[in-house]
Amino acid sequence: MLTSCITRLIFVLTRKLLPLTIILVMMNLTACNEKATQQAETKAVDPTLCAFTQGDCIKNMAGVELRISLSPAHAPSEKPLTLKLLTSEPIDNLQVRLEGRDMFMGVIPVNLNELNKTHYEGQMIYGSCSSGYMVWRGFIRFNRNGEEHAVIFDFLADNPH
Repeated sequence: MLTSCITRLIFVLTRKLLPLTIILVMMNLTACNEKATQQAETKAVDPTLCAFTQGDCIKNMAGVELRISLSPAHAPSEKPLTLKLLTSEPIDNLQVRLEGRDMFMGVIPVNLNELNKTHYEGQMIYGSCSSGYMVWRGFIRFNRNGEEHAVIFDFLADNPH
């Protein structure tokens, strides 16, 4: 008697849920189709970003040309990076730091070694962002002829281009 009651209960419950079960199974099968393709979301390329994969990022301030390069050029997160700065004229009191442009990721000081009066190089590393699109902003401060100047440069981390 108990077995027949359980069987009847299962039959009644599944009869009401049968259309929903069929719909869910069909949706699941179409999602698993091998021919189904997902289109990768492509973000528009921001022309204000430094594209280190295409060459140095050039900024001008106070009659000084600053050529910034990054290696590896695709700027991978959580990997050591080498930042190089070439200036057209000697500068003093150089300071460089990184911050997230659109979200707070902390302040990352970049210690550059002076190789000569116009060539600087240093190592840095920054964390990854879970959003998949992280723009970093570099701040360069320096003195020239007794005056302080500042330049910013933005670049995309983990740049596929």
